[in-house]
Amino acid sequence: MSIATKRLTAVAAAVVAGALLLSGCSTGGSSGPTDGATSGGETKQADYNPQPRENLKEGGTLTTALPEISAQFNTFHADGTLYSLNVWRWYNPILALFDADGTYHPNPDYLTDVTKEEVDGKTVVTYTINPEAQYNDGTPIDWTSFENTWKASNGEDEDYAPSSTDGYVQIESVEQGVDDRQAVVTFKGTYAWVDGLFNQLLNPEVSDADTFNTAYVEDPHPEWGAGPYTVDTYDKNNGTISFKRNDKWWGDKGLLDTRTFKALESSASINAFKNGEIDATSAGTQDRLAQVKDMEGISILRGGTPSNTLMMLNSADAVLGDLETRTAIMQGIDREVLAKIEFQGLDYTEDPPGSFALFGFQPGYNDNFTEAGLGYDKDTAAATLDEAGWTVGSDGIREKDGQKLSFQFTTLGDDPTSAAEAKAINSMLKEIGVDAAITNRPSSEFSDVYTNREFGMFLMGFSSSDPFGFAYFCQVYCADSGLNLSGTGTEELDAKIADLAAIGDPDEQIAQGNELEAEIFAETAGIMPLFNGPTIVAVKEGLANYGAGLFFVGQPQNIGWEK
Repeated sequence: MSIATKRLTAVAAAVVAGALLLSGCSTGGSSGPTDGATSGGETKQADYNPQPRENLKEGGTLTTALPEISAQFNTFHADGTLYSLNVWRWYNPILALFDADGTYHPNPDYLTDVTKEEVDGKTVVTYTINPEAQYNDGTPIDWTSFENTWKASNGEDEDYAPSSTDGYVQIESVEQGVDDRQAVVTFKGTYAWVDGLFNQLLNPEVSDADTFNTAYVEDPHPEWGAGPYTVDTYDKNNGTISFKRNDKWWGDKGLLDTRTFKALESSASINAFKNGEIDATSAGTQDRLAQVKDMEGISILRGGTPSNTLMMLNSADAVLGDLETRTAIMQGIDREVLAKIEFQGLDYTEDPPGSFALFGFQPGYNDNFTEAGLGYDKDTAAATLDEAGWTVGSDGIREKDGQKLSFQFTTLGDDPTSAAEAKAINSMLKEIGVDAAITNRPSSEFSDVYTNREFGMFLMGFSSSDPFGFAYFCQVYCADSGLNLSGTGTEELDAKIADLAAIGDPDEQIAQGNELEAEIFAETAGIMPLFNGPTIVAVKEGLANYGAGLFFVGQPQNIGWEK
C-alpha cells in the first residue's frame, strides 16, 4: 500500500509506516494508527526506545528502505507523499516536535517562543525565531519564511499546487513582529488547530508558483534546507539519497555520520534487513514478522501509527461515475475478512475504522462510515446494483447498455499479504457481479499511479503527521484536494466543509464534523477506510528514538545508537 501525509500524506498501502501523508499500498511496510489493542495485549501506544542524548554515542550510520524516493521532494506540493516528508525532515526545518500522544512543543533550534491569544475575535499566534537560525544558502529564517509558506499554501494563487490549504486558507495576515525574527499570524476568526500549522517552512527563494511546482522535481535543493543534516548524495537511477552532518548547523551536532534511504520492493527490504544491509524494516505482516522474529541482535517494536489503509474508487472511470454503483461496491466488501488477512499471525484485532478525521483511540471518534449505510451487506449491494440497472450476464458479471461492470484494480509491489487482500476483494465483488480486474505494478510507480489516477480502484494509505485530524477534513473530502483521488467532491459539500473549519471550539467542531463525515460518505461513496492496524518494526539493537512512535516527532540530531 502507498501512503499520503497529514498534514495528510499519501502512501502506498503496504507501506503505511509513520506519517497522514499519501502513501501507496504495499502491506510489506504496513503500519498504521491503532488503539493499541491486541488479542494478546502486547501492542503499546508507542515503542521507539526513547533515550536522552547523553546515552547515545557519536558516529554510526542509519540506513532504511522506502518503496520509492518520490520524484517530488517538496512536501508542501500536492504530489508530495509520505516518502517526500520522510526525506524532507532530514534536511529541512522542523519547527514542531510532538510527543507520542500528540502533545506539541516548539523546536528550540528554530523557535524560542510561541504565544497564542484571541484578539477581537481572531486567533493570533506569535512565533519568535531563534536568531541563529538560517538556511544553508545563508538566508536568515525570519518572518518572511512564514509569509512565504502561507502564500504558497493558502490557495489564493491558483497556479500553486499545494498539498493542502487547510488552516492556511483561514489566515488573514502574516506580518513582522517586533523585528525580522518574529512572525505574527492573524486568523480571519478563531481557529481550533493552530499547532498543526507551520510545522515545516518553505525557503523564501521558493517564491513563485513555477519554482514551487517544478524546482523540487528530482532535485532536493539542499541549499534551501536547514538542519543538523544536509544532502550528501542523491542517485535517482539507483533510488538512494544520503545525508551527512551539516557544517552550517548551529544546534547540537547530528549523532550519525550518515543517514541513507534506499528504494526497495517489499521482498527486497526484508531480505536487506536479514542481510544487515539496512538497520530497520517493517515487520507488520505475518510473513515479514516470521522472517525476523527469531533473529539475534534485533528488537521488535510494536505500537500504533496514525494511518489509515483505505480503498479509493475513481469516479472518472467509465463505470464508476454513478453513486449507486460505488455504494454497492463498498457494501460488497467485507472489511473484517480483509483485516483477518492483514493481521494474521500478528496477535492483533480491531474493529473496522469508521473515520478519516480521528482514530479509534482519540476522544471524539465516531464510526461515521457505518452510520452512512456503507457497511458490508452482500444482499443489499446486489439490490443496489439491480436498482442502478446493472443486470447479471452469462459470465456472472453485470452489464448495462452493452458495457461490463469491470474496472482496473491497480495494486503495487510484491508483498504476499497485499496480493491476498487484492484477490479477496476481487472474489467478494465477483459474488455481486462486479469485475475488479487486478493490474499489478512495482511499488516504485506509486507516485505515477497516484498523481495520474491510473486506476479504477486503488488501495493506499493516509498517514497523519499530527493528531489534529479535523484540521485536514478538506484535504480528504474537498473537490479540488490533491488527496481526493475519487473525484467525488461537490461545491455544496465544500461549502459545508468551509463552515465546519470556521468553528473555533475543537469539541464543537468534532461533534459537527462527525455528522458531516457521515453525510459525505453517503453522498459520495468514493473512499473507504479498511483498517488501521499495529505498527511492528524490526530494528537492530541499540537504535534509539526511532520506531513505532505514534505521533512522535523528535529532533533528527538525537536519532542514533546507544553507547
